[in-house]
Amino acid sequence: MAAQIALLVLVDSMATVALAQVEDVDTTSQDSIGELSVDEVSRRLDNPLTNLWSLTFQENLSLNQGDRIDDTEISNTFFFQPALPLPIRGGKGVLIARPVLPLVTTPVLDPASRGGVDGHKTGLGDIQMVALVGPNKLTGQVWGVGTTLKFPTATDSVLGQEKWQIGPAAMYFWLGKLWTVGFLLQHWWSYAGDSSRDDVSQTDLQYVARRQLGNGWSLGMGPTVTVDWEADSDNTWTVPIGLGVTKTFRWGGVPIKARFEPQYSIVRPDDFGAVWNFRIQIAPVIPSPFGKT
Repeated sequence: MAAQIALLVLVDSMATVALAQVEDVDTTSQDSIGELSVDEVSRRLDNPLTNLWSLTFQENLSLNQGDRIDDTEISNTFFFQPALPLPIRGGKGVLIARPVLPLVTTPVLDPASRGGVDGHKTGLGDIQMVALVGPNKLTGQVWGVGTTLKFPTATDSVLGQEKWQIGPAAMYFWLGKLWTVGFLLQHWWSYAGDSSRDDVSQTDLQYVARRQLGNGWSLGMGPTVTVDWEADSDNTWTVPIGLGVTKTFRWGGVPIKARFEPQYSIVRPDDFGAVWNFRIQIAPVIPSPFGKT
């Protein structure tokens, strides 16, 4: 555990030093957000380290299959993700600490039988927090490094892992005029929690490829590959692909980004996993109290 924390501190220190070399700084003022085109707002919000403040509401409806259940079972996860970046290093860098609060509905698998489901549970899941630091840039290569945590906040044992978790986080994106491509990588190790629950070593890799189509429209994908390193080989990987449409518009002067993206898992756990996931996301931009956003 001490070695893991030392690694995270070293990575953050190296990032802070590197920010001193950044020259292509975004100096957009808060008052000028209303002058940005909807295409520009859409492109900036594709960057996890954007300096725009936003509130993301994300709905995920999943159709699950596997050896543990007889028929297709529905699960649902609703995420609330406020993104409130802070300027650092004289505006050359951005620090973002983004909490992810999940409301989860999932079938309860009957451990006494294969194929049995004992109703469904709904409640708060395990809250996540990812903190990244990186350059405040509008175009070209954008990177970020930091830490990620999970807290055992689930209101029922089937809704979370009941473990305290920590690990590294990193991102790399290419921000072009028409294309945005990149990834956000997070890994968690458990270090405390319910001793009767399995240890956690899990990697999430969200890969993004989106093309601007004009007038606030874009087309692309942003699924998350999940790797459970503690599971057996038949249940380790979940690899979804997707294709969705995004529309950015203004409502009462407020820029809002809306997305619908169906995703299909070409690899999933044998026991229980999502075959299809239907994602709806709404992200309004909100005012920042800082002079530079």
